[in-house]
Amino acid sequence: MLKVIRNAEVYAPEYLGVKTVVIAGDKIEGLYDDLKVPENFIDIEVIDGKGLLLVPGLIDNHVHITGGGGEGGFATRTPEIQLSQITTAGITTVIGCLGTDNVCRELTSLYAKACGLEEEGITTYIYSGSYEIPVKPLTRSIKEDIMLIDKVIGVGEIALSDHRSSQPTFEEFIRTVALARVGGMLSGKSGVVNIHLGTGKKKLQYLFKLMEETELPVKQVLPTHCNREGKVFSEAVKFAKLGGNVDLTTSFNPEDMEEGELRASEALQELIRAGVSEDNITFSSDGNGSLPTFNSANEIVGLGICSVDSLFKEVRAAVQEYNIPLEKALKTVTTNPARIFKLKQKGAIEAGKDADIVLLHKEDLTINQVIAKGKIHVKAGKALIRGVYEK
Repeated sequence: MLKVIRNAEVYAPEYLGVKTVVIAGDKIEGLYDDLKVPENFIDIEVIDGKGLLLVPGLIDNHVHITGGGGEGGFATRTPEIQLSQITTAGITTVIGCLGTDNVCRELTSLYAKACGLEEEGITTYIYSGSYEIPVKPLTRSIKEDIMLIDKVIGVGEIALSDHRSSQPTFEEFIRTVALARVGGMLSGKSGVVNIHLGTGKKKLQYLFKLMEETELPVKQVLPTHCNREGKVFSEAVKFAKLGGNVDLTTSFNPEDMEEGELRASEALQELIRAGVSEDNITFSSDGNGSLPTFNSANEIVGLGICSVDSLFKEVRAAVQEYNIPLEKALKTVTTNPARIFKLKQKGAIEAGKDADIVLLHKEDLTINQVIAKGKIHVKAGKALIRGVYEK
């Protein structure tokens, strides 16, 4: 069946004006200024986009799809994510990861969960590894994981400058990045290493040392949580101005923020003001990961759960509260992660790309419809679950 979306203003993510977008199967067939659609043709579904903005489906590059947490004991483990949580957030592509716990949560389960979500209709990838170095791979090595396992796209989230990390030496860290890079080169994947940044003393020290002392390209790593503490953010600004990519976490607890912590939308504004290229910035939600609160002795005293719906909320906040143009804010969750992770069919409204589309209400930028790989998953803000839209 063909789907035709008419009268919507298209952000590809650059603004293209009012277009007619045609979807054939799971691909975007084309964009047209004026296209006559045969009336009463049973194999064409026409969607009226009047009053709506049409944007690419969102890419969330850091989601704990099998849950996370556990830093406060077994009762503090967070749950697996459900498809409807993802789709109602406008997300059509996710990269799943493990965190602190790589004993009770394994890569085999992560892979199975990713496959299940893919069968339900969205696009999924995973990282090999967890917080820990040496990495526990699915196969004999992380290089083999990236080369031989279809969904393994990189490594992470490797923890640095955090009391929960495995405290790797610089040499151990660099070897991990090197293996990921070669695995990516040989398989045509990104091989990006996703770096969990804590608030410890070393901050981004290993990443600056990578730039100064090795031949590895700076874009082989993607540090995340760059906005969760003031000194980390300051170093992230410097790192990005030197050509590195930085990831801002959209989930936060407004009642318990670190000193100097910025919400992702405000951090985006600050990065752009500091002269960082908008192409070097991504957002991710840390969805279904834990949001723990530690005291000065690094003892857990509170726990929240990160949410994927924060991803687009922060994009919207960037536009509405921090005056970032929509096309620039959208880049953080569309073209930028698509380029960084070599997702050639994702991140843009363009003929031949996957038909991952979000329709937004123009007046308030809330989500109206979500289409993933050509199929409608959310309509009028309600998720389709087992053939029925949520009430």
